[in-house]
Amino acid sequence: MTKSGIVMGLWPIAGITTVGVTKDAARETIRAAVEAGVTTFDTAYSYGYDGESDRLLGEFVRAERDRFTVMGKVGQRWTPDRRRVVDGSSRQLIADAEESLARMKLDQFDLLYLHSPDPNVPLEESAAAMESLRARGLCRQLGVCNVSPPQLDQLASRMDLHAIQCPLNLVQTDSIATLIDPCRSVGRSVYTYWALMKGLLAGKISRDHVFAEGDSRPGYAIYQGQPRQAIHDMLDQLSLIARQFGQSVAQLAVGWVISQPGVTGALVGARRPEQIRELAGARPMDAELLAAVNRVADPTRRRVEDALP
Repeated sequence: MTKSGIVMGLWPIAGITTVGVTKDAARETIRAAVEAGVTTFDTAYSYGYDGESDRLLGEFVRAERDRFTVMGKVGQRWTPDRRRVVDGSSRQLIADAEESLARMKLDQFDLLYLHSPDPNVPLEESAAAMESLRARGLCRQLGVCNVSPPQLDQLASRMDLHAIQCPLNLVQTDSIATLIDPCRSVGRSVYTYWALMKGLLAGKISRDHVFAEGDSRPGYAIYQGQPRQAIHDMLDQLSLIARQFGQSVAQLAVGWVISQPGVTGALVGARRPEQIRELAGARPMDAELLAAVNRVADPTRRRVEDALP
């Protein structure tokens, strides 16, 4: 679906966990992505309290629909008091898909994901609803996100499953063995998120950086104590490699992800034009560069794993 391997994920421009987002900046960021050659975009019904991601994306893709690949997600939503809830019922999945398309003023998703399994709804019900959406022509292909290997197997037995989304980055690689390799073996597409671990692996957050009030990132264990120290040590070394190969640290981090066997594309988020321009320049690595990055990342990964609770 994406020749470069780069997919723009629109969660940051929804402005829920990212501080300081404005609609004008969001528009300029999407415009910069298009100008940089990004043609695949990832949105979701729950990206924004009122469909902000869908509405903004629609402005850019509907006039040249055949040029772009639109990936959406259904099954998560916000309550009036702004709590995110999972609802995998047939009724809600269908309603989410219809409303998301209406927001974008599009007739069809290229790829539509079940955003996450609902523990209160049988997986077969959610799978049947997703299949009904495909049968109606509201999406070309189906996928799932945030699943365990057993859930993936169960859903794959109930729906024509084309793709999954799962996390992957230089220091968090569990999904390679549990999800990516199994999907690769059957020819299923894999799109990954957290390539930059919400910005930490971009090389622009200093050791003493103070996050703005409301920023959710300090709540992640990897942003604290010894795990974060190990990552900063790795970033110091990656900056030397980046200069040697004429790339940025962020481009190395994303390039490593899209160089992994079985990975179709990496979702990268941005809230400013210069961020997406940089990330759009990431490319799969040749053997020399990949080996150099692995020599730094492999021991760091072990340090992070040992330090995490």
